[in-house]
Amino acid sequence: MRANWRFRLAGFVVLRRIVLVALLTAAVVIALSLSSTRAQSEKTSVTDFAQFKPRKELPGEQFAGRAVCARCHSEKTHSQAHTSMARALFLPSQSATLKSHPRMTYKSGIYSYEIVTEGTQPIYRVTDGKETLSEPILYAFGNARIAQTYIFRHNGRLQEGRVSYYKAIDALDWTIGDALNPPPSVQEAAGRDIDSAEARNCFSCHGTASTFDDQLQLDSMVPGVSCEACHGPAAAHVAAMNAGDTANSHIFNPMRLPPEKLSQEFCGACHRSADTVAMMPNLGGIGNVRFQPYRLFNSRGHDPNNPHFACTACHDPHIELTSDASSYDANCTGCHASARSNTDSALPQKPSSANTPSKPVTVPSEGKPCPVAADRCVSCHMPKVELPGAHYKFTDHRIRIVRPGDPYPF
Repeated sequence: MRANWRFRLAGFVVLRRIVLVALLTAAVVIALSLSSTRAQSEKTSVTDFAQFKPRKELPGEQFAGRAVCARCHSEKTHSQAHTSMARALFLPSQSATLKSHPRMTYKSGIYSYEIVTEGTQPIYRVTDGKETLSEPILYAFGNARIAQTYIFRHNGRLQEGRVSYYKAIDALDWTIGDALNPPPSVQEAAGRDIDSAEARNCFSCHGTASTFDDQLQLDSMVPGVSCEACHGPAAAHVAAMNAGDTANSHIFNPMRLPPEKLSQEFCGACHRSADTVAMMPNLGGIGNVRFQPYRLFNSRGHDPNNPHFACTACHDPHIELTSDASSYDANCTGCHASARSNTDSALPQKPSSANTPSKPVTVPSEGKPCPVAADRCVSCHMPKVELPGAHYKFTDHRIRIVRPGDPYPF
């Protein structure tokens, strides 16, 4: 009888343990479920604009459009609309280059290329004399300040045209990196297939609101880099401002970022950061001269955390770039005082007498003064580099003392 009692007691203990484990498991599952639901609710109801950066979607947020932004920010909106960023992508009907060049041709070996406007539709055409591929141009990348590249669709897939327009020669030539010698077929000669990931990268940097749920949504895309590409979707911001809720602006201000984060993570999201270039074969070769955040990061002796070396220290994204070298002098002399003579009336002088000549006052500076010149600093320290095939010399943002014969620093 005692053995039977012990058997029943042992069974009860085991059963109790099973019940307790089951109850504990259920409690954990419920807690996790509630936590997940709360997190999801917070994610959908309160967007974390502090984590916004270009090409990053903010789920649930709606775009307002440039015209709505202009109601309160008319001056900046107007000037930004005339920048190269704002004109980084066009529908073919909006391209001034296609309008002013109704027929452009290019020939390489047996292949003849033609971009011709038929009626109102620009057509991209390639032939080898026997077979012809002809497709309507869907998008034009670049405002043709340097070049313009054309996108078409063939067999249901987006293609980048093998030839592009270059302003320096006012004609067509091979798209950078796309020359094939010789192409094996008309299809290969016509364009390069850009897969879904590459297409998302292209359109999300050259356009606004181009993706939804990490999928390309070209029907709703706004061509060019507009206000909301850098500040985030603005519908909630507009509603908050109209309601007088200034405490919750629901918009992103890149100028609040630390200098390195601004240049590398924010601007570098499209202009290529040091981390991005580090993953490229041969660091992208001489083509990395186009990747300003990377080049700036490798400038010898320049601290990326110093606000003087953030991209926005020299470039206001609301204003078009200037090619006047002297316009950047103040950015350089703010740290590197130029050599001054004791007759420089712009500097305060120590009191003097007939027997004590005046001496120049030392100007505090974070950097060494330049012994060569006091103006056009970037013309020496940020040299122009010819990118083969681009028909253009790009300003190298790797700030340094450049000596004749020095190899290009990768």
